[in-house]
Amino acid sequence: MTLRRSAAAVLAASAVLCASAATAAVAAPSPTPVIPSGLYGEKDPTYDGVWRQSLALLAQDTVGVEPAAKAVNWLVGQQCDSGGFPSFRADAGEPCTAKTMLDSNATAAAVQALSALGGQDAAVKKGVGWLKGVQNQDGGWGYNPGSPSDANSTSIVIGALAAAGGKPAGVTSQKGKSPYDALVTFSVPCDAKTGGGAFAYQPDKSGKLAPNADATAAGVLGGLGQGLDARAKKPADKPSSKPVKCVKGDLTPVRAAANGAAHLDDVLAKSGHLDTPPMPGAEDTKAQPDFGNTADAVVALAAQGGAEQASKPLEWLKKNAADWAKENGPAAYAQLVFAAHATGTDPKSFGGTDLVTALNATGPAPEAAATQSGEDEKKDKKDSENGFGDWWFVAILFVASVGVGILFSGRKKKNQQR
Repeated sequence: MTLRRSAAAVLAASAVLCASAATAAVAAPSPTPVIPSGLYGEKDPTYDGVWRQSLALLAQDTVGVEPAAKAVNWLVGQQCDSGGFPSFRADAGEPCTAKTMLDSNATAAAVQALSALGGQDAAVKKGVGWLKGVQNQDGGWGYNPGSPSDANSTSIVIGALAAAGGKPAGVTSQKGKSPYDALVTFSVPCDAKTGGGAFAYQPDKSGKLAPNADATAAGVLGGLGQGLDARAKKPADKPSSKPVKCVKGDLTPVRAAANGAAHLDDVLAKSGHLDTPPMPGAEDTKAQPDFGNTADAVVALAAQGGAEQASKPLEWLKKNAADWAKENGPAAYAQLVFAAHATGTDPKSFGGTDLVTALNATGPAPEAAATQSGEDEKKDKKDSENGFGDWWFVAILFVASVGVGILFSGRKKKNQQR
């Protein structure tokens, strides 16, 4: 989901705001708010504050960085008493009201981040409860409560439910529909003239499904029950490194994911990147490279077909994405970290860019910065918690030399609110 979800999602949110304005006065956007000290990024957070904070914290966790306590506290403080998160609220000291626009995408991203960080069980439980409470009757979710379900929102909520330790298939609406029931309805039929196997964001008024790269990358992860920080499927878990071609017939979530990956593979085969069509009325009518969705496609392809399946777009990102990430800040860096994480690539040497340092620099200094990456970092941390880190050997040498038999061990809890 590129930076702040797809353009379609933003338009959907705008439509909700416009509809609300027809029945009640809606205040004009306030001037650019002061950036809170705990928030990542320097740009106006009105529409993406919670989203970019969640991605930043989740990305830091994947590489073994312990975020600053005030960064975690800022995110938790954005949650309303109902459990839902808005896109951003400037004054978290003021209670949420009926006019506070709660956001399923922001809530699901926050749940994924806080679940990974640990120590925030209450916030996670409330967030999951709110998501379940606003589930549509078709089993899916829209951008805002009450809006029609879409592939992106449904997929990221699936990731949140799984991250929180639940089983998405068991979360059903009053009509008995699960998130997967809704998700497969967005899969473009294999025999469609264009985009067979892709996911659509939503059907149009006539019920037609138009392929959407953003929705497809999200739909693949949703179909697999994976979140934003998905890892590559291991060779032993799959019969082939190549995704199958689009397969007709009744769709299971896993089959829809495979069809979506096959579509992405076909689109990426030529250039190694996805494109963004020109905006209506733009002087430049040429499509432009879509860095965010390409990063998301890397994660989706790796999760469905293995790291080698994502190699071409991954290499393209390494060569071309540095300036884009620098311009767009924490969410962009996080997306590249997820791409590196999904493929087992060192995020500290991503085409010459240290993504970890760059991401950390967009917000408050972490409590503890990673010195390694990936599984090695996690292994060393686990060893340390169990009493076998570097300090253990220092302690042994100390005891041997001075005869003092005092050893200590402890488990450092992550990200406690201060």
